Amino acid sequence: MKILVLAPPMGATGGIQRYTATLVQALCEILGESSVRMVAVPAEAATRADGGAALGRVTKTRFLLSAITNAIFWRPRLVLCAHVGVSPVARLIQRLTGAPYWVMLYGIEVWGELAPSKVNALRAARELVAISKFTLEAASARHGLEVCKSVFLAPTFSIDEPGETAAARNSGDNERRPVVLTVGRLAASERYKGHDVMLDAWPAVLREIPEARYVIVGDGDDRSRLEARSTEMGLAGSVTFMGVVSGAELQSCYDDCHVFALPARTELDPRAPRGEGFGIAFLEAMAHGKPVVGPNVGAPTEFIRDGGHGLLVDPVNPTKVAQALIELLTQPERAQRMGQAGRAWVRQEYSYEMFRERLREILRMHSFDD
Repeated sequence: MKILVLAPPMGATGGIQRYTATLVQALCEILGESSVRMVAVPAEAATRADGGAALGRVTKTRFLLSAITNAIFWRPRLVLCAHVGVSPVARLIQRLTGAPYWVMLYGIEVWGELAPSKVNALRAARELVAISKFTLEAASARHGLEVCKSVFLAPTFSIDEPGETAAARNSGDNERRPVVLTVGRLAASERYKGHDVMLDAWPAVLREIPEARYVIVGDGDDRSRLEARSTEMGLAGSVTFMGVVSGAELQSCYDDCHVFALPARTELDPRAPRGEGFGIAFLEAMAHGKPVVGPNVGAPTEFIRDGGHGLLVDPVNPTKVAQALIELLTQPERAQRMGQAGRAWVRQEYSYEMFRERLREILRMHSFDD
């Protein structure tokens, strides 16, 4: 059994790249390394004059030739597209060799308008593999995919045990200043993540809990605007912009916070869709035993239990966001119970071992596990 994985550029460290790397690792463990090959687009998309991005002609040609060469001479039984952008190549390979292909669906890359070649490739796929029901439903409604076969394969990540230092810090939670954490890119194109709503909500939190701190992890072209806005609102003393942090520092940020908040809104505009295709930052926070404040619409509602793992609110209403933050920060025992429940849920449903076994079962259903 051979599987050829067609992947987007893998030099970045985004969610799709991490998902693809995990997918390839699991395939290798299930089938053996000699049965899995990955051909990735060899370079990132270049910025166009209009501000958009597109792959160069040389990059496209190199990827096409490499993919077709591997398909013809290595003869995989299945081609797995790790991004809709490479699906037309898989469809061409199907025509040349007869090998069926699957396409991964994550979020905004399939919620909006697509080139006809990509829509046709989606419709011709043997299977669509979506990371959430919301993503599948949004893509199906937009592109007429209701009759296509589909399965779900939710993301996973490494769940680290808290170290002794973190455990010692957490044991003194009641003596520390209450901390709310947000993790996400500070990009103008990703304002849907809700950083502005959090800043709008923060004065109300401070009126009830003057010692509270708000920590923001992430960087991007919108950071300077958000920092200036925080200063103009008189919040600089209680709001900290951490920028990009190391993996170890990120774990410490999760360990040190009392509540994780990301009021991300979902917008299914066909020209510029916005929203979380899943919301892995919520899983990371829950894995650290933290209650979460999230949106009451969109993909995160599929795995965050309102009142059980945290509170789900209207993501565009700062008053509702502030009320949820105050509720969790002023009821530490209840917040702790939610955090513990979320941690247990994540460990049960979203561990790497569960991801690998779900993938194994999907392959077995199609007789691709030998």
